[in-house]
Amino acid sequence: MSGVTPIRDPKSDALLTPDNAVIAFIDYQPEQYAGVGSMPHEELVANVTLLGQVATAFGLPVVLSTVYVQHGMGATNRELREALPGVGEIDRTSMNSWEDPDFRAAVEASGRRKLIIAGLWTEVCVAFPALDALREGFDVYVVADAIGGVSTVAHESAMRRMVQAGVIPITVLSLACELQRDWGRPGADRLRHILRGYFAAHGALRASR
Repeated sequence: MSGVTPIRDPKSDALLTPDNAVIAFIDYQPEQYAGVGSMPHEELVANVTLLGQVATAFGLPVVLSTVYVQHGMGATNRELREALPGVGEIDRTSMNSWEDPDFRAAVEASGRRKLIIAGLWTEVCVAFPALDALREGFDVYVVADAIGGVSTVAHESAMRRMVQAGVIPITVLSLACELQRDWGRPGADRLRHILRGYFAAHGALRASR
């Protein structure tokens, strides 16, 4: 059909929608980026920034968490902070954010059962809360190209562990398109603008190699 497709019930839809999902960004801090060895840092920052822009554009409830900032670690990187205006940070000491009562309360306060997780590092700060949330009955999605482990082996091993448990891997681009679903729907221009920046950034990265 050439017309705009009907919108399915945005709360009960089996796919991700702006009305049934909540997203958590965990530990995007300078020290964590420095430890990533599974993908180039510039590519990681570009993907994380796009993810933040997508979350903001579609109005997803955002839980932004850091670890140990009160004891001297750096806060969330500037690019992600700018993509998430007005979102406060929940600082923790726990490696597993699901064990932090403030983090867990923020996720549960959204009232949504589809939880999207992105963070550094894959094998710790992503895997631990993803597995716990899954056991608590959440549908858990991990943004595979916006996270990183200390090595390729660490990242891939953690991804296999999560997938075997039932976590669903997605990418930043697939999430953006899943939330929009139809280019004829309202708000498509915001996604076009975001994606132009995304592809320009990746084109520049490829040209510099």
